[in-house]
Amino acid sequence: MVGLAVVALAVLTAARAEVPAAAPRAKLSPTPAAAAKPLVAPDARAASPHRVQPAVMHPEIAAPLSGQGTAAGLLCEAPAELTRLDHPLLHTARRLASGKPLVIVAIGSSSTAGAGATSAASSYPSRLAVELRKLFPGRDIEVFNRGVNGEETANMMARFSMGVFAEHPQLVLWQVGTNSVLRDRALQPHSTLLHAGLAALRATGADVVLIDLQYAPKVLAKPETPGMVDQIALAGKDDDIDVFHRFAIMRSWYKVQHHSFSIFITADGLHMNDWGYACWAKLLAGSIAQAVRPPMAAVAGMPSTH
Repeated sequence: MVGLAVVALAVLTAARAEVPAAAPRAKLSPTPAAAAKPLVAPDARAASPHRVQPAVMHPEIAAPLSGQGTAAGLLCEAPAELTRLDHPLLHTARRLASGKPLVIVAIGSSSTAGAGATSAASSYPSRLAVELRKLFPGRDIEVFNRGVNGEETANMMARFSMGVFAEHPQLVLWQVGTNSVLRDRALQPHSTLLHAGLAALRATGADVVLIDLQYAPKVLAKPETPGMVDQIALAGKDDDIDVFHRFAIMRSWYKVQHHSFSIFITADGLHMNDWGYACWAKLLAGSIAQAVRPPMAAVAGMPSTH
């Protein structure tokens, strides 16, 4: 642990020197979505049987998509085994059971910031807040968007203090890995950074969920992509951290459900569009709800100590 702490301190010190800390409540600047066009995948489609868990897109999400091609009216669904989190979100559950405001911080790069969405309200953190409030009516739930376009893991870690810790969250969602792959970074140094970052987040007492890469043509074109997906999954297993398998879920959209990339990816071949962000948020909200309801019920059933 001492060695890990030294590595983390060195990395954060170096990263702070080149990346300014984000303001605690900086507003997201909307990024216009590119016109949707069919994209060719680097790998062939191969249908395989999976159990899917349907989640019908709410009307106010689907309606704006009518002008974005063929996405309107499609069901948002994914295999249940991919959306299920492995560990209960105990801190989140206790907070919800207490009736106090739940604070969630979503930190990451452009797909957290909302690049490709038509507005800030269509980013995944904004949609996640909407979906969670539906699942937990009457609860005060706030999701802070701490995504910055183009950042890698070290840059995000440099912003932990002001962007994450300052909000005192009960849940941190860390989307990581894509830009390291796009820039052909070596996997082993990234693994060291990832474990150091997870240790720093867990030290705050918050629940943590890792979110892996998007399944998109530009990401699939990179040779290190499978290794990065495996690395994030292994980090979650080694550190007892939940992983939301975005890459596998989006692969299911393409290979199993046979949606063209234009349904959920913009014409740049990298960023998600409104439908993609909305479906990601809906599925993640369901995953969070499944991971908090059993411990919430346990807390509610405990005898009073007063």
